[in-house]
Amino acid sequence: MASRAGGAPKRGDLTQGNIGPTLLKFALPTLASSILQSLNGTINSIWVGRLLGEGALAATSNANMVMFLLTAFVFGFGMASTILIGQYWGRKDVDEARRIFGTAMGAFTVVTILVGIAGYFLAGSILKLLGTPGDAAKLALDYLQVIFLAMPALLLLTLMMMALRGAGDSLTPLWFMIIAVVLDSGLNPFFIRGFGPIPAMGIAGSALSTLVGNYVSMIGLLIYIYARDLPLRLRGAELRYLLPKPAILKTIIVKGFPMGLQMVVISLSALALIGIVNSEGVDTTAAFGVAMQLWTYVQMPAMAIGAAVSAMSAQNIGARLWDRVGQITKSGIVLVLIITGALIVLLTLADRTVLALFMGSDSPALPIARHIHMLATWNFLLFGVTMVLFATVRANGAVWAPLIVLGIGLLPVRFGWIFATRDWLGADAIWLSFPVSSTANVAMAALYYWKGNWRKAQLRAEQVPSTDECIEHAEATREPGGALNPSG
Repeated sequence: MASRAGGAPKRGDLTQGNIGPTLLKFALPTLASSILQSLNGTINSIWVGRLLGEGALAATSNANMVMFLLTAFVFGFGMASTILIGQYWGRKDVDEARRIFGTAMGAFTVVTILVGIAGYFLAGSILKLLGTPGDAAKLALDYLQVIFLAMPALLLLTLMMMALRGAGDSLTPLWFMIIAVVLDSGLNPFFIRGFGPIPAMGIAGSALSTLVGNYVSMIGLLIYIYARDLPLRLRGAELRYLLPKPAILKTIIVKGFPMGLQMVVISLSALALIGIVNSEGVDTTAAFGVAMQLWTYVQMPAMAIGAAVSAMSAQNIGARLWDRVGQITKSGIVLVLIITGALIVLLTLADRTVLALFMGSDSPALPIARHIHMLATWNFLLFGVTMVLFATVRANGAVWAPLIVLGIGLLPVRFGWIFATRDWLGADAIWLSFPVSSTANVAMAALYYWKGNWRKAQLRAEQVPSTDECIEHAEATREPGGALNPSG
């Protein structure tokens, strides 16, 4: 049994205090990080499109598809690590939280380096497999090879940020996300066109800005963790924790795989849907593309609050505070309905103005985009509730049920509805498939939350401590080996 360090972390302890304000305070930096990531992608696309043209933009789209698939699985493993760290953090078992962090970092440092090297040499074959158009293939290859070199930093930075959130610190990841985004977006035009001693590198320059931004941010975060003596830092004999512990690694992989697979299921559903939308004509396709741009931001509160609920629930499950877990879920649902609802109302009141930013006020696609917005955008209220329920059950290691529910809602339910009603609803069958699938998902998620056996699921390799143990750990003296109050 790992040694347990006592003393409740002040800012990192999510097992105490008023639930609603604590949850909101923890979620806001995560929401800001998500917004920054999306803005970074938008700004970089603008730079590439304006400076290099449509062919380069198509090339980055193909390369970004590869990036998404890789980051999806790292997200899954990172989420498993976050929950695992959160549960032990709730137990006040800092040493075991460090073991988990060490295992995750040690194992995935090796994996990401191998992925980066293999991807650099196999990039051409990967693009052929994706069917990248010939006129974009060369540009995509130049871009993707550099992106693969950036992968170790990009993926490990993501892993470290998620681990810090598991330890109750959502503010530190935000600061280093800002650094990565500012460098990536800011350096893009200079590396693409060249400036002073910097040579013009074209599309490879855009990828290089991503590489620089993420390596600088990753190294900066590591330095900061040690300079501020944040709780997850490894010193002295603790450095051996970087040698992966088989039991911990097995748990991370077994529980992380389904969570990564969920991202793939969402992606596959979206790709299949785009194929159907394309058959409706160019104006409808353009309108749907703009609607999806808006939806990227509309769904962010649900994703951020879901991540906060997951981290907070994990700590409280670790501390066996089940009453608080239920209250966290309720507070998360209330917050997501209020914030997402307010955002949808604002967008609806100003939909013409907002949508015209993407396509111009006289575009024939504008009324179609407004119609799509009216029929489909409100489904993100249901989506938000589903994310909160899933976040809670995942926090105790129940990961397969959310995957199955999403798979049913996004594939047979969504496309079954479209094919069954398209003859008499036309294109509206597509837009209405969003609330239809969301209704099915939230109903199944709620049923599993209330009636499922997720409370008996087990994420940790060791048994959950008894209530007496938790009280004993909470009252123990402060760990002498490092500060337990994360900055931020």
